[in-house]
Amino acid sequence: MTNCGKSGSVLIFLLTLGSVPLAIPAWAADNPAPLASNATNSANTLTGSAATEPAWNWHVQNTGIGTFHPGFKAPYAGPNSLYEGTDWQETVSLDLLVGVRLWHGAEFHVDGMMWQGFGFSKTVGIEGFPNAEAFRVGTRIPNVDFTRMFIRQSFDLGGETVKIADDALHLARQRDASNLTLTLGKFSAKDIFDNNAYANDARGQFMSWSLVANEAWDYPADSLGYTTGLAAELNQPDWAVRYGFFQVPRVSNGLAEDTRYLDAWGMVAEFERRYSLASHPGAVRLLAFLNRSHMGVYQAVIDNPGLPANDALALTRDYRFKYGFGLNLEQELAPDLGAFARLGWSDGKSEAWMFADVDHALALGVSAKGSRWGRPNDTLGLAGAANGITRVHQNFLAAGGTGILAGDGRLTYGIEELLECYYDFQFHEGIHFALDYQFVTNPAFNRDRGPVSIFSARLHWEF
Repeated sequence: MTNCGKSGSVLIFLLTLGSVPLAIPAWAADNPAPLASNATNSANTLTGSAATEPAWNWHVQNTGIGTFHPGFKAPYAGPNSLYEGTDWQETVSLDLLVGVRLWHGAEFHVDGMMWQGFGFSKTVGIEGFPNAEAFRVGTRIPNVDFTRMFIRQSFDLGGETVKIADDALHLARQRDASNLTLTLGKFSAKDIFDNNAYANDARGQFMSWSLVANEAWDYPADSLGYTTGLAAELNQPDWAVRYGFFQVPRVSNGLAEDTRYLDAWGMVAEFERRYSLASHPGAVRLLAFLNRSHMGVYQAVIDNPGLPANDALALTRDYRFKYGFGLNLEQELAPDLGAFARLGWSDGKSEAWMFADVDHALALGVSAKGSRWGRPNDTLGLAGAANGITRVHQNFLAAGGTGILAGDGRLTYGIEELLECYYDFQFHEGIHFALDYQFVTNPAFNRDRGPVSIFSARLHWEF
């Protein structure tokens, strides 16, 4: 266990609090409406004269999260185990985003991000990790990177005229409801795929990895969650279809991209159907992915019982495929009350490469705005998730293998289950504070460890 960086991160946290008012980034709006998680697909109909189209915009967001867990039962530990004693960690992120209109329908966006701090045990030990702002490349000294740098081109195809609102990743403009949108450059696959109005971003909603994305989707990304690629979206008034092709890291959960571009890549396709039930909007999204990277296979542990698990895995590394599917639902139940669900499955034969070790995932929950108790800009959320792995994956971890997040040295397998509840207060426009509680049983699929309670606080500013 390490407490490295506590003093430095506290200093950065205090400095950012004293800066100009910042806020939740627009891709994680503090007051999300159903179908509003992806602005390219959820514009509002124009009701008056054409909206002014600015030539450029800029946004800043600042998020600080502190997390604490008391000690818990753990008779043994391995290289990727969550520290069983009391632990407290914090993370801080600061983004400066600038967008420029290039020509008709074309925009260029860049995101300069500063991050600092650590997750528990350097972000290992729980698959549904409790702080989605924590990276495996934590740092005690603030670090910076250009996490996004992309061009988006939209082609109008006719139909009703709709309005795109200004936000951190979009310039205000009007376009046809039917359109084709291309995105090229460096960005997050999650900017476009697997969006959900109620559970999508740890900066304003649920904080667990299991509740901001489908953990069975080993989505293309480096250690910070971004990569280079191309995405195409065909949008119609009631449905959309999307396709993405992305680069993947050279090593599991690494920063450097694999330059064997014909051998190493990640593809994803998604179909979205938007509908209304008794005047309450909803959406269903079906996702399929196919990755190819330099992975080993878990069967190697059984085939080479005399070797350490990770050494046996390394012997089988080759460019091979991994595939899976996902289901994503969101449904308004009543004004300011909505529910969501995700279901995911992957083949679970090859090693986890980019996101998490999960092969089978289920998440569901509800989100309510505070209008019912006179706080319309507050949010209360309650959700649960369950994560599992294949039998051959279990054998690998039981033999002492390590993955991205899991690896206790041995394993008494159990499905990892978690519950999260948060309340997000709006103090002032663009200033939010949230309290969060999570309860995790069988962390990293191990019934010999835990359960563990996790308490978090989040401060979120936007400008």
